[in-house]
Amino acid sequence: MFTGIIQGIASISHIEDKENLRTIRLDFSNDFCRDLTLGASIAVDGVCLTATTLLNQGSIEFDVMLTTLKTTTLSKVMVGMSVNVERAAKAGAEIGGHSLSGHIDCSGRVVNIQQPKNNYVLTIELPPTWMRYIFNKGYIALNGTSLTIAEVSRDKKTFEVWLIPETLRQTTFIEKKINDLINVEIDRSTQVIVDTLCLAIAEQFELLQLKGDRFSLCVA
Repeated sequence: MFTGIIQGIASISHIEDKENLRTIRLDFSNDFCRDLTLGASIAVDGVCLTATTLLNQGSIEFDVMLTTLKTTTLSKVMVGMSVNVERAAKAGAEIGGHSLSGHIDCSGRVVNIQQPKNNYVLTIELPPTWMRYIFNKGYIALNGTSLTIAEVSRDKKTFEVWLIPETLRQTTFIEKKINDLINVEIDRSTQVIVDTLCLAIAEQFELLQLKGDRFSLCVA
C-alpha cells in the first residue's frame, strides 16, 4: 500500500524490451534506496512494481508485465525521462494523502494547463466509463500523487486538479505537456460505493419491470 505522498523523483537510465515484458532501470538518490531489499514494492508514477535487481545503492531494475504495459504509461516512457516514486507504506506510518494500491485503472490525457499566480492547474480528460467515479472534492491519484479534485465537467469528460508549488517541486508534473498521458488510480472507496449503488438500482429496475410484466399478463 502507498499514501500518494511522493518521496522522490527517479531517472530512467535503461530500458530493455522483450516479448510481453519490459525491464526498466531507475536511478535514485541514495537516501531513497537506504535499507531497500530485493522484492520491495515501489510505486513508479503510481504503478506498484517489484524490485527485481539491486545493481547498487542508487540503481534498481523492475520488470513490467504485459497487462501493466497495456493499462499504464510505462509502455511509453523513454530513457532520460523522470518518474515519481514512493516506497511502500510502513505499518503505523502517517498517511498524509489517501490509501493507494498502486493498481492503475486507466490513463488520463492532459488537455489544458493553467498557471495562475503561485498555482498550477491541470485539466485531465478521462475515458467516459471512468467519469462516474469523479466528484468535486473527491480523492484521486495521478502518477502516484494523492490529489483533490477541484472541478468536474461531465459533458467534456474532464476534471481539474490544482497543484501548490511544493507539489510541483516534489513531482514531475511541471514537465507535463498538452496531450501527455497520466496514470490514474480511482479512490477505491468511491468506486465501491458507486458500483454498489448502480448494481442496487439495476436490480430494483429489473424487479419493477418483472412486476409490470406480471401486471400486464393479469390485465390481459
